[in-house]
Parts: sequence; C-alpha cells; structure tokens
Amino acid sequence: MFTNDMVECKQDEILMQGMDPSALEALINFAYSGHVAIDQQNVQSLLIGSSFLQLQNVKDACCSFLQERLHPKNCLGVRQFAETMMCTTLYDSANSFLHQHFVEVSLSEEFLGLRTEELLELVGCDELNVKAEEQVFEAVLAWVHHDQDRRETLLPELLSKVRLPLCRPEFLSDRVQQDELIRCCHKCRDLVDEAKDFHLMPERRPHLPTFKTRQRCCTSITGLIYAVGGLNSSGDSLNVVEVFDPIGNFWERCQPMRTARSRVGVAVVNGLLYAIGGYDGQSRLSTVEVYNPETDSWTRVSSMNSQRSAMGTVVIDGRIFVCGGYDGKSSLNSVECYSPEFYTSVYLCVFAPPLQVEYYNHHTNRWHPAAPMLNKRCRHGAAALGSHMYVAGGYDGSGFLSGAEVFSSASGQWSLLVAMNTRRSRVSLVSTSGRLYAVGGYDGQSNLSSVEMYNPDTNRWSFMAPMVCHEGGVGVGCIPLQPA
Repeated sequence: MFTNDMVECKQDEILMQGMDPSALEALINFAYSGHVAIDQQNVQSLLIGSSFLQLQNVKDACCSFLQERLHPKNCLGVRQFAETMMCTTLYDSANSFLHQHFVEVSLSEEFLGLRTEELLELVGCDELNVKAEEQVFEAVLAWVHHDQDRRETLLPELLSKVRLPLCRPEFLSDRVQQDELIRCCHKCRDLVDEAKDFHLMPERRPHLPTFKTRQRCCTSITGLIYAVGGLNSSGDSLNVVEVFDPIGNFWERCQPMRTARSRVGVAVVNGLLYAIGGYDGQSRLSTVEVYNPETDSWTRVSSMNSQRSAMGTVVIDGRIFVCGGYDGKSSLNSVECYSPEFYTSVYLCVFAPPLQVEYYNHHTNRWHPAAPMLNKRCRHGAAALGSHMYVAGGYDGSGFLSGAEVFSSASGQWSLLVAMNTRRSRVSLVSTSGRLYAVGGYDGQSNLSSVEMYNPDTNRWSFMAPMVCHEGGVGVGCIPLQPA
C-alpha cells in the first residue's frame, strides 16, 4: 500500500474501513515485533484485520485458536464466520464438529436460531452422528416450537428430511403421530403413514426414496481399529487381538479371543466387535464370538449355519451379513444374516454364482449385477467410505497387486486410484475418520505386518505404524469413539 504506486502512498491520513482500532494496533505491533496475543475477545477482530492486511500467518493462528475451542454452543457461529472470511480449513473443522456433536448442538441457542435453509441442509445430511433417527426428529421439533407461529408451516418440508422409516414403530405411534402440530397437518400425517407402512408392509420398501431408509453414518469420527486373529511368522493361526489408535499411530494388545482364527470375518454392531468363522489351523469354523471394549472381554454367541473362512462381512441396518467364503472343501456362494437383537442367524440364502461385482438389495432379498471392476482381482480388501466403495490389492491370477480403485454410487462406475506402496493379497481394508487403512496381507513372498493409510483428499498412501503381534491374515473392524 505504501511502497507501490497506490493512492495511499501519497496520503497523510488513511481511513481503514471495518477495522477494530485495537486489532489494527496489535497487528502494527506484530509487524515490528513478530508477536501478537490472541484471546477470546480479540480473535475475530484480529482475523478480520489480518485477512484485510494479508497477514496470512496471523490469520492462520486465529483460525487455529478458534478450531481448538470448538464447542457445541459455538460451532455454528464459528462455521458461519469462517464461511464469511473464506477460511476453508476452519469451516471444514466446524462443519465436521457439528456433524459429530449434532445432538448436543441441537440443544444450543445457535441451533434454534438457524435459518430454514440451513436446517434443511443439516437435517438432510448423511454425516450426522446420531444413535437413532428419533434424535433428528426431536431436534427438528424443538426448532419449530422455538418460534411456532412463524415456523409451523415449515414442518412438512422439514419432516420430509427426517428419515422416519428408521424410527422405531413405538416411537412413531407414541411420540410422532401424537404431536399436536403433526396431527393437524395432512402432509405430516402422510409422512408418518409412509413410515408406518415401511414397518407393516416390507414389500413396499423398495418404492421409498433411498435416502429415507439409509442409515446416517458420521465418517469423520475417529475409531479404534482392531486386528483380530491372523497368522504369526510361522503361518500358525492366532487368537491374538491388537488395537490401533489412528491419532496416536500406535498398536497395543487387548484381550485375546477364545479361539484361534485366521481369515476371520469381522463386523461391528452397536459398539461390539464380532469375530466370525475363520480357520483355526485345522478346520474352518462356524463359531462366532463378540468383544466388548468396555469390559475387554469376549463371549460366544450363536454360530453360523455353515463353516466359513475368507468370507465377506458387512453390516446393514444393524444386522450382520456374511457372504461366500470357503468351507474347507469348496468355495461358497451362500449368504447368511445374523441379527444381534435376536441372537440368531435369521435366514440362509443361496444365490447363483456371482459375476465380477453384484449388489444386494436387503429389502427385496435379491442380488443384481453391477459395473465390473477395471482390474480382475480376488483376495482383495474392500471398504466403504461415504458414498464410495474402495477395493485395494488382491491377486489377478498371475501376480499380486498393489493397485486400488473406487466405485461411485452416484455414477455407478469404477475409477482407478493411486496404487499402494506394497503389493498386498489377502489384505484387510477398513475406513475411519475419512481415511482408509490397508492392514497386513501377503506380497507373494511373506505375510505382512505393515499398514498403509489412504487420504482421499491427497490421493496418497502413507505408511503407518506396523502391527506388533500379527503378520497377515487378520480380520479388521473399527469401533467408533464417541466424541467427548
């Protein structure tokens, strides 16, 4: 401003619009001393001033200050301020904090003051961290009741964003349809009837909009990754379990399983980790045991109908599905489902031999072909992250693979990713906190204890701390940590 050919360089007095005087003084002193004191009272004015004066290091320090002090009572205000100041990193942090702490944020004054379009966007988000959809309903209703005269007419539009079919039938009957505002609104009653039909008439479920029956999943929450069973350096099956902290980047042992298992299926439901089937060194297993991290203990639950190792395992709507595998004699194309609520495998389905990729609609109990992968592979790792499914590593019939690819549910197509640093067959893939972790595997010469992390933002794989007790063959599962 003063050393270039600008009009200010010739003026004796310059009017600084929108600048807090004390903040300007502090920033001038910073220019000479290299020091500035940031506190709760001056952080916003310093950020505004440093942005105006292009003091990027002060602006970054202010953003870090606010980021470290995010709270359910202030994250919405910080997010709005960050958007105004075009502070992308701070905005993303506040937005992620909002999703992780949605229930606590919904009790704040900031939440009750949200604009309609802001609330509609928030309630429609997949990333909300809620234990049950009932919590989203209660948040919407609280917002409407806060200014009922003006907001009552908005209830049908807001309620259409709530995934009412995911609410318990008792909640729909005893709470939702009994609310006076809902009882007096035909559109709201229609939405409640739609949700009740979901429970009463399963055959109509495929006709519902898919988002209404999709469980919310906050992928930004960090979880602990458990490596279960697997192999030692001699190739023997293990009952050893170790847990990885992605933030601290370290492994530590926890309570071993009752049974040695390699090529074991792992699933996490309601904060409990299930070790399913596998190979104990002599035979394939049908037994299942479950780990409670709060008590650091394992207990046996109902066995599968078939012996299986190296199967696919996935959780849908609180139920565990195990797909395919090997029973010691032949490869399997059968699928069975376990409901923890009833402690039993509820049905066993047998399907035609699969294509390269097929997907299962649990509402219709049918499999359908999908776009094939770009590279043929078996013994690969697979994991979902957001609305994408990733596969990595494997074996193509002639060589061991380091390549990876991703399937977009929006486009229905696969695309290539940057390859891992190591070839990995029989690799386990798991997602947490917006990242993928490739754990163990076999590179064609030896079993692996190494771990790589994939960052979708940078499209790069980085080595993490290796496992301490395992060398390949592990099953992996992630138990999310609830925000403090």
